[in-house]
Amino acid sequence: MRLAFLPAALWLAFSAQAAEPDSEQQRWLDDLASRFELPLEELEQAVAQASYQQSIIDAMTRPAEAKPWHQYRPIFLTEKRLQQGVEFWQQHQELLARAEQELQVPAQIIVAIIGVETFYGAHMGGHRVLDALYTLGFHYPPRADFFRSEFGHYLQLAREQGWPLAQQKGSYAGAMGMGQFISSSYRHYAVDFNGDGHTDLFEATDAIGSVANYFHEHRWQWAEDVAYPARVIDADTADALLAPALEIDKTWAELAAAGIVIDAQLNADTPVKLLKLDSAEGPEYWVVRHNFYVITRYNRSPLYAMAVYQLSEQIRQAYEQQR
Repeated sequence: MRLAFLPAALWLAFSAQAAEPDSEQQRWLDDLASRFELPLEELEQAVAQASYQQSIIDAMTRPAEAKPWHQYRPIFLTEKRLQQGVEFWQQHQELLARAEQELQVPAQIIVAIIGVETFYGAHMGGHRVLDALYTLGFHYPPRADFFRSEFGHYLQLAREQGWPLAQQKGSYAGAMGMGQFISSSYRHYAVDFNGDGHTDLFEATDAIGSVANYFHEHRWQWAEDVAYPARVIDADTADALLAPALEIDKTWAELAAAGIVIDAQLNADTPVKLLKLDSAEGPEYWVVRHNFYVITRYNRSPLYAMAVYQLSEQIRQAYEQQR
C-alpha cells in the first residue's frame, strides 16, 4: 500500500549521505541474500540493472498527505472520480458482490480504494519498480531498511510470477497494480480471484479480490460504521482528547462525557477515536471507529482514510440511485 510521508525537512537532514561506500552496499546485499534466500549474484545483477532516479527522491519529500484536509480532499473527491466509480461498480458488479459475500468487505470500499489509488486502473504509475526500490532502499536513509526489504520481496515476487525484473512499473514508492500493492503485500495478500493460476493485480478481477482480502485480513467489520461527523461543546476539552497515534484509543463514554455529539446511538463501551481535520471553514471533528483504523492499514494517513471513506459513501449513494 502507499506509504506514510516524511517531511522534506527531515529528508534534507540526510541529504549529505547521498551515497554509501561500496562496502556498505555489499553488506546490505549480503544481508538480503541471507534474509530472502537469494543468490548473492542474483542480487548484484538486480542492482546492476537498476537506476537511481532523483525524481523518486523528490516525490517522497512532497506527498499529497502533507497538505491540509481542505486541500487534500479536492484531489480525490471529484465528480469525475465519482462517476467513474459508479461505472466501475456497474461493470464489475458480480465480482464485487462475490467479494462482499466471500470476504465480508463492502463493494463501495473496494471501489473507492481502487479509485483513489489508480483512478480505476487508469494511472498505475510510470516508474520501474526495480528503480524505485533500489533508489529508496540504497539512497534514501530515512526509510532505507524498509525499502531494501521491499527490494528483496520484489526479487522473490518476480521469481514467483515469472517477471523480468525491469518489466513492472508502479508508483514512486514501488507500489503496483490497480490497488497499488507494495511487493511484500503483493506476496502476502494478493489472491487469484479468477482461478487462472496467477495473481495479476494489473487487471480488475484479481485486484478486486485482493483489495477485499487485504481488508478481510485486517479484520474489517461488516456491520460496523466507519465514521461520524461530530460537534463539540468546548474545543479545548475536545482537543485534549486528540492523539497522534492512529489506533482507536477511547470509548464512546469518554467522548460523550467531554461533550462530543454525533447523530448516532453507540454503546458506552464502543471503541472510538476523535479526529480533527483542517477544513477551509475551521476545525472539523469526526468520531471514527475500528473500520477507519483498518483503512489506515492501507495507507498510514487519516487524510487518506477519510478521503476513501467519503468517496465510498458518495459512490454508494450514486450507485443506488442509478439502480
